[in-house]
Parts: sequence; C-alpha cells; structure tokens
Amino acid sequence: MCRRTHRSSRTGRPRSTEADTAILEATRAALVELGWSKLTMGDVAGRAGVAKTTLYRRWANKSELVVDAVAVLFDELELPDLGSLQADIENVVLQFAALLERPETKTALMAVVAESTRDEPLRERIRASIVDRQKRLVLEGRMRAQRRGELPADRDPGAVDATDDLIFDVIAGAVVHRALVSAEPVDAPWVARLSALLVGGLGAAAAIG
Repeated sequence: MCRRTHRSSRTGRPRSTEADTAILEATRAALVELGWSKLTMGDVAGRAGVAKTTLYRRWANKSELVVDAVAVLFDELELPDLGSLQADIENVVLQFAALLERPETKTALMAVVAESTRDEPLRERIRASIVDRQKRLVLEGRMRAQRRGELPADRDPGAVDATDDLIFDVIAGAVVHRALVSAEPVDAPWVARLSALLVGGLGAAAAIG
C-alpha cells in the first residue's frame, strides 16, 4: 500500500520554508519541555504559530515530524579536511557526540527508534532522512583519504558500498551505545582509540578487497 508523506507531490499553495523552520524548532523545544509521551501536534502548532492543519499537510503524525526535526540537526555535521583520515574521523565523531548530548536530540532519537521497532514506515523514514543522508560523510572521508594516498583506489564498487555501510554502522553504533546506552563519556581519548581502530581496519579491508 502506498503511504503518503509530506514529501509526496501535492497541489495548492507552495510550502513556506519559514513555517517549516518554525515548526521543526517548536517540535524540538516541545520535546525538551514535555517529553515524547506528552508531545502533541496541537502543542507544536501553537508554539510555531500555525494551524494544526498546516502540520498535517506536511506530516502524517508526530513520529514523522520528530524524525524530520532531528534530521535537520544531523545535517549540521561536517567533515573538515584536517590533513589525515584519523583526524577527520576524530573530528566528526566528536561532533556527533556533542549532538547526542543535546536534550532535544537525545529525546527525539531514543523515542523514534523505540517507535520504529513496531512501525516499518517510520523505520524507513529514519533510514532515508537520517541514516542515508549522513552516509555522505563516510563517502567524503574515504574519497579524501584516497586522494591523500592513505587508502587505495576502489576496485569493486559493490564492495565499496558495503564497506561504507559498515563504517557508518560501526561509528554510529559505537557512539550511540556509549553515549545513550552505557552513559559513558565520548571524550577525546576514547575517540582517538575508536578512530585508530577504524583506520587500521580500513587498511586491512583494503588489503583483503
């Protein structure tokens, strides 16, 4: 069955970027103040100064709204060129950890992941809006390392895609588990050890591939 979301084509007046920004900001503020269970579309609409129907024209439910509200924050992650693959990895991991420390990110991420265990369309939305979009950082970092000569050129495109997926899973899984499950600090020494492990593993994977 085809499921409509706010990304599907619609007729009528064009969407307002300003309204979208206000709605997503209001969603994050409401999450911090109210928590997931008490958050409602009506509360978000009131905070954003828009009609509730405006929200429902864009998002079918609060789960979709919260995913998009947190996806905007993940889009802030950057990968500046710091001269080496390990330094690049350390920098983006520390950015990711700082993002997870924000109350609105922590509340939203834990809530939508829990909801997605029984909601396949929501799981797909998380994958498309957050996971797939942030894999750009892995691709950018690997290609930059190849230009520096730190990693060999790609030989098997299929294997490359699988490796990129694995790198993303290792980084995201390790940081989320440490920060949100174990509640341990994602500090510079830990990040340095993780990055060294990743760089060593990439070299081994390249030799195998």
